Amino acid sequence: MTRELLSRIAETLYWIGRYVERSDDIARLLDVSLHRALVGQEDWATVFATLGHQGAESPTTETMVQRLAYDSDTPGSIAGCVRAARENARGVREIVSSEVWECLNVTWNQLPLRQAGAERLGPHGYLRYVRERAALFFGLADATMSRDDGWRFIVLGRSLERVDMLARLLTVHHEPGHTGNVRLLLEACGADESFTRTHRGDARRVLEFLLLDRLFPRSVMHALATAEQCLAELTPDHDRAGMSDTARAAIGRVRMTLEYADVADLDDQLPELLTALQAVCVIASEAITDRFFQHVAWGGATWQTAGV
Repeated sequence: MTRELLSRIAETLYWIGRYVERSDDIARLLDVSLHRALVGQEDWATVFATLGHQGAESPTTETMVQRLAYDSDTPGSIAGCVRAARENARGVREIVSSEVWECLNVTWNQLPLRQAGAERLGPHGYLRYVRERAALFFGLADATMSRDDGWRFIVLGRSLERVDMLARLLTVHHEPGHTGNVRLLLEACGADESFTRTHRGDARRVLEFLLLDRLFPRSVMHALATAEQCLAELTPDHDRAGMSDTARAAIGRVRMTLEYADVADLDDQLPELLTALQAVCVIASEAITDRFFQHVAWGGATWQTAGV
């Protein structure tokens, strides 16, 4: 293969990982926001802004569900992400396993039926289906793909997307004026049961768990460490001084900040930490694009250039 072809394949796999994780994360955020709306606590304009959407100042629940879940022409919707992941996977079918391709293909083809059911019974079934299919996709990738560079780019994309969305979820949860429901936050992060087993439901340790826990795979610390490991394996750095990999250096700096953070001060430091996490995702994604990819794929390097 030519270098340009390998670059295109790498970029495609990276964005498949990001798109599938993004569809999962949007489904989680939308599901928890719908629960909050039932008790009159949700400000849909805040959710719109958090995900980078431009639109009505006071969107309705129906507007939000349509735009964030069902509109396949919007790159920042669930359907748009599944569509993009499936289209990208179709171009690298010789790289991913047949099970991985079939998972994305079936998911995309089933979405209209799931939407029809959701319009009768409510969107929660649709959102649960998307979360389950995303979990199946990553499970099949882990089970059926060799641990080569192709697999690393998928995991790298998933890890950066996971950090970005968790920061966004925490931003929504801690928005001034919101009475945050800790249980709903944990459910949105897929962390409810694991947190309960680890900390016996102690609400004071939620931020510690979501940001710093090294064993929970959806925590910020775990996702940053995974991304850093992928980059180290993709391009081992043999320089005698300093770190020449901009993406790895940026991720490492923020990871070390969290590594030595004082748990007692997490609440006070949270706004600064969340801003830093979202910034490092942009910096790392741009650096990865510059280093590994020779063209800008549909979807772009950040949420903003993706048209979200």
